[in-house]
Amino acid sequence: VFPSLAQAQASVANEVYQELGQPSIFLFCPTEYCSSLCSPSPSQSSYLLTLAQELLPGIGVIWTGTKVVSRELSATLLEEVEGVLQHRLVIWDNLYANDYDCRRVFLGPYTGRAPGLMSRLRGLLLNPNCELQANFIPIHTLGSWFQSELGSCAHPNQAGTETAAALGDSQGPQKGTYSPQGALELALLDWVAEINRQALEPGR
Repeated sequence: VFPSLAQAQASVANEVYQELGQPSIFLFCPTEYCSSLCSPSPSQSSYLLTLAQELLPGIGVIWTGTKVVSRELSATLLEEVEGVLQHRLVIWDNLYANDYDCRRVFLGPYTGRAPGLMSRLRGLLLNPNCELQANFIPIHTLGSWFQSELGSCAHPNQAGTETAAALGDSQGPQKGTYSPQGALELALLDWVAEINRQALEPGR
């Protein structure tokens, strides 16, 4: 019925989106959902170019970055994809995902995401460790990063500035900036307090 996979997917997604009354949040994950899966590249992918033409503008497109698990995300790296798709992206962040290797657990702070990134995005989803309790630091530090992003939005002159410090410094938190080390220290304090609180509960 359809001349390409992209046209088939866009047609189904558009029909469901309209049938649901065009909800404010409706997400579509493309088959090529990161740069490394695009053939030959995001800007030359016939699949992505077709989606850009066919997919209704109210539909959010999910993207993981340069790879399925991207160590760094920056506005510059996303510009090519945004230019092709003509949609603001929803980042599906696999930084902490360990479902592909259950022997590993990721406990470090949220890092490698440049300042000013959220102002470009439609949203961000975090794919956490499979082990629930292991996600205290990832989610806590994600919250600190997001608060710094809100601060950057309040101070537009800081938004989009990419520095080495933003990708992993040891300075204390400042308004409108994010320090992975500072966020980690805050998360550890709160995690210890939570562990102590649970230890005092009856039956523990």
